[in-house]
Amino acid sequence: MASARRREVIVMGGSAGAVDALATILPSLPADFSLPIATVVHLPPDRVSDLAGALSYRSAVRIKEAEDKEPLTPGCVFVAPPNYHLLLERSGHLSLAVDDPVHFSRPSIDVLFESAALAYGPRVLGILLTGANEDGASGLLAIHRAGGQTLVQSPESAVASAMPSSALLLEPRHDVLPLEEIGPFLLQLHRTGWEA
Repeated sequence: MASARRREVIVMGGSAGAVDALATILPSLPADFSLPIATVVHLPPDRVSDLAGALSYRSAVRIKEAEDKEPLTPGCVFVAPPNYHLLLERSGHLSLAVDDPVHFSRPSIDVLFESAALAYGPRVLGILLTGANEDGASGLLAIHRAGGQTLVQSPESAVASAMPSSALLLEPRHDVLPLEEIGPFLLQLHRTGWEA
Protein backbone atom coordinates (compact mmCIF):
# COMPACT_ATOMS: atom_id res chain seq x y z
CA MET A 1 0.00 0.00 0.00
CA ALA A 2 0.95 3.67 -0.03
CA SER A 3 3.51 5.47 2.12
CA ALA A 4 2.76 6.55 5.69
CA ARG A 5 0.18 9.29 6.20
CA ARG A 6 -2.51 10.21 8.69
CA ARG A 7 -6.06 9.92 7.41
CA GLU A 8 -8.96 12.06 8.63
CA VAL A 9 -11.81 11.24 6.25
CA ILE A 10 -12.85 8.53 3.79
CA VAL A 11 -14.78 9.17 0.59
CA MET A 12 -16.35 6.33 -1.40
CA GLY A 13 -18.33 6.18 -4.59
CA GLY A 14 -19.86 3.74 -7.00
CA SER A 15 -22.66 3.11 -9.43
CA ALA A 16 -23.96 -0.19 -10.80
CA GLY A 17 -23.51 -2.79 -8.06
CA ALA A 18 -22.38 -0.24 -5.47
CA VAL A 19 -25.26 -0.79 -3.05
CA ASP A 20 -24.29 -4.45 -2.72
CA ALA A 21 -20.61 -3.47 -2.51
CA LEU A 22 -21.31 -1.11 0.40
CA ALA A 23 -23.46 -3.80 2.01
CA THR A 24 -20.34 -5.99 1.93
CA ILE A 25 -17.89 -3.35 3.19
CA LEU A 26 -19.79 -1.51 5.92
CA PRO A 27 -20.70 -4.50 8.13
CA SER A 28 -16.95 -5.03 8.61
CA LEU A 29 -16.69 -1.75 10.53
CA PRO A 30 -17.19 -1.53 14.32
CA ALA A 31 -19.52 0.88 16.09
CA ASP A 32 -16.50 2.85 17.36
CA PHE A 33 -15.06 3.33 13.86
CA SER A 34 -13.02 6.49 14.18
CA LEU A 35 -13.35 8.30 10.83
CA PRO A 36 -16.27 9.86 8.96
CA ILE A 37 -17.16 8.38 5.58
CA ALA A 38 -18.88 10.36 2.81
CA THR A 39 -20.45 8.25 0.08
CA VAL A 40 -21.97 8.82 -3.34
CA VAL A 41 -24.02 6.16 -5.11
CA HIS A 42 -25.72 6.94 -8.40
CA LEU A 43 -29.46 6.81 -7.72
CA PRO A 44 -32.50 7.81 -9.80
CA PRO A 45 -33.10 11.54 -9.13
CA ASP A 46 -36.89 11.23 -9.08
CA ARG A 47 -37.24 8.56 -6.40
CA VAL A 48 -37.22 8.74 -2.61
CA SER A 49 -34.16 6.87 -1.37
CA ASP A 50 -33.83 4.78 1.76
CA LEU A 51 -30.25 3.80 0.98
CA ALA A 52 -29.11 4.78 4.47
CA GLY A 53 -31.79 2.63 6.06
CA ALA A 54 -31.06 -0.32 3.82
CA LEU A 55 -27.32 -0.17 4.59
CA SER A 56 -27.95 0.27 8.33
CA TYR A 57 -29.71 -3.07 8.60
CA ARG A 58 -26.52 -5.13 9.08
CA SER A 59 -24.01 -2.40 10.03
CA ALA A 60 -22.79 -1.29 13.44
CA VAL A 61 -21.65 2.14 12.24
CA ARG A 62 -24.19 4.95 12.03
CA ILE A 63 -25.42 5.56 8.47
CA LYS A 64 -27.51 8.60 7.52
CA GLU A 65 -28.45 10.74 4.55
CA ALA A 66 -26.23 13.81 4.40
CA GLU A 67 -27.65 17.24 5.27
CA ASP A 68 -26.36 20.60 4.12
CA LYS A 69 -23.81 22.22 6.48
CA GLU A 70 -23.80 19.39 9.02
CA PRO A 71 -20.42 18.53 10.55
CA LEU A 72 -18.50 15.45 9.54
CA THR A 73 -18.85 13.14 12.53
CA PRO A 74 -16.34 10.35 13.24
CA GLY A 75 -17.86 6.91 12.94
CA CYS A 76 -20.73 8.05 10.72
CA VAL A 77 -21.37 7.18 7.07
CA PHE A 78 -22.98 10.08 5.20
CA VAL A 79 -24.87 9.11 2.04
CA ALA A 80 -25.54 11.70 -0.66
CA PRO A 81 -29.27 12.32 -1.17
CA PRO A 82 -30.71 11.80 -4.65
CA ASN A 83 -30.28 14.73 -7.07
CA TYR A 84 -27.75 16.61 -4.90
CA HIS A 85 -23.99 16.78 -5.23
CA LEU A 86 -22.22 16.09 -1.92
CA LEU A 87 -19.07 18.07 -1.10
CA LEU A 88 -16.62 18.34 1.80
CA GLU A 89 -15.59 21.75 3.12
CA ARG A 90 -12.33 22.79 4.77
CA SER A 91 -14.34 23.68 7.88
CA GLY A 92 -15.10 19.99 8.41
CA HIS A 93 -18.69 20.30 7.24
CA LEU A 94 -20.69 18.78 4.40
CA SER A 95 -22.44 20.79 1.74
CA LEU A 96 -25.07 19.92 -0.84
CA ALA A 97 -25.32 21.52 -4.28
CA VAL A 98 -27.62 21.40 -7.29
CA ASP A 99 -25.01 22.30 -9.89
CA ASP A 100 -25.22 20.59 -13.27
CA PRO A 101 -24.79 16.81 -13.41
CA VAL A 102 -21.30 15.46 -14.05
CA HIS A 103 -21.10 12.35 -16.27
CA PHE A 104 -24.90 12.58 -16.35
CA SER A 105 -24.94 12.09 -12.57
CA ARG A 106 -26.06 14.20 -9.63
CA PRO A 107 -24.73 13.27 -7.14
CA SER A 108 -21.39 12.89 -8.87
CA ILE A 109 -18.48 10.93 -7.44
CA ASP A 110 -16.01 13.29 -9.14
CA VAL A 111 -17.56 16.27 -7.34
CA LEU A 112 -17.24 14.59 -3.94
CA PHE A 113 -13.69 13.34 -4.55
CA GLU A 114 -12.42 16.64 -5.97
CA SER A 115 -13.86 18.57 -3.01
CA ALA A 116 -12.19 16.08 -0.64
CA ALA A 117 -8.84 16.57 -2.40
CA LEU A 118 -9.15 20.34 -2.01
CA ALA A 119 -10.33 20.24 1.61
CA TYR A 120 -8.18 17.42 3.02
CA GLY A 121 -5.31 16.76 0.59
CA PRO A 122 -3.06 13.99 1.96
CA ARG A 123 -5.45 13.29 4.85
CA VAL A 124 -8.15 11.69 2.67
CA LEU A 125 -8.62 8.07 1.63
CA GLY A 126 -10.61 7.74 -1.58
CA ILE A 127 -12.24 4.46 -2.59
CA LEU A 128 -13.82 3.89 -6.00
CA LEU A 129 -16.16 0.93 -6.32
CA THR A 130 -18.00 -0.87 -9.08
CA GLY A 131 -19.76 1.21 -11.72
CA ALA A 132 -20.73 1.44 -15.37
CA ASN A 133 -19.32 4.84 -16.37
CA GLU A 134 -16.22 7.04 -15.85
CA ASP A 135 -17.51 9.12 -12.93
CA GLY A 136 -15.00 9.06 -10.08
CA ALA A 137 -11.89 8.42 -12.18
CA SER A 138 -10.74 12.04 -12.43
CA GLY A 139 -11.79 12.73 -8.83
CA LEU A 140 -9.72 9.82 -7.57
CA LEU A 141 -6.79 11.13 -9.60
CA ALA A 142 -7.23 14.52 -7.88
CA ILE A 143 -6.97 12.81 -4.47
CA HIS A 144 -3.87 10.94 -5.63
CA ARG A 145 -2.24 14.17 -6.87
CA ALA A 146 -3.09 15.89 -3.57
CA GLY A 147 -1.13 13.19 -1.71
CA GLY A 148 -4.11 11.23 -0.42
CA GLN A 149 -4.42 7.47 -0.58
CA THR A 150 -6.47 6.01 -3.39
CA LEU A 151 -8.01 2.57 -3.58
CA VAL A 152 -9.90 0.94 -6.44
CA GLN A 153 -12.10 -2.13 -6.25
CA SER A 154 -10.52 -4.68 -8.56
CA PRO A 155 -12.37 -4.70 -11.89
CA GLU A 156 -12.53 -8.50 -11.68
CA SER A 157 -14.59 -8.29 -8.47
CA ALA A 158 -16.89 -5.52 -9.77
CA VAL A 159 -20.44 -6.00 -11.03
CA ALA A 160 -19.59 -3.31 -13.60
CA SER A 161 -15.89 -2.86 -14.34
CA ALA A 162 -15.98 0.40 -16.36
CA MET A 163 -15.61 2.70 -13.35
CA PRO A 164 -12.63 1.02 -11.64
CA SER A 165 -11.02 0.31 -15.02
CA SER A 166 -11.31 3.98 -16.02
CA ALA A 167 -9.60 5.04 -12.80
CA LEU A 168 -6.73 2.60 -13.37
CA LEU A 169 -6.28 3.81 -16.94
CA LEU A 170 -5.79 7.35 -15.63
CA GLU A 171 -3.48 6.26 -12.77
CA PRO A 172 -2.16 2.69 -12.66
CA ARG A 173 -0.56 3.33 -9.25
CA HIS A 174 -3.86 3.36 -7.36
CA ASP A 175 -4.03 0.60 -4.77
CA VAL A 176 -6.32 -2.24 -5.87
CA LEU A 177 -8.24 -4.72 -3.70
CA PRO A 178 -11.04 -7.19 -4.39
CA LEU A 179 -14.34 -6.22 -2.83
CA GLU A 180 -14.17 -8.74 0.02
CA GLU A 181 -10.83 -7.31 1.22
CA ILE A 182 -11.82 -3.63 1.39
CA GLY A 183 -13.73 -3.87 4.69
CA PRO A 184 -10.94 -5.80 6.45
CA PHE A 185 -8.42 -3.27 5.07
CA LEU A 186 -10.38 -0.39 6.63
CA LEU A 187 -10.71 -2.30 9.89
CA GLN A 188 -6.95 -2.83 10.00
CA LEU A 189 -6.30 0.87 9.43
CA HIS A 190 -8.79 1.67 12.20
CA ARG A 191 -6.93 -0.63 14.59
CA THR A 192 -3.51 0.83 13.74
CA GLY A 193 -4.53 4.46 14.21
CA TRP A 194 -4.97 5.42 10.56
CA GLU A 195 -1.31 5.48 9.66
CA ALA A 196 0.14 2.96 7.24
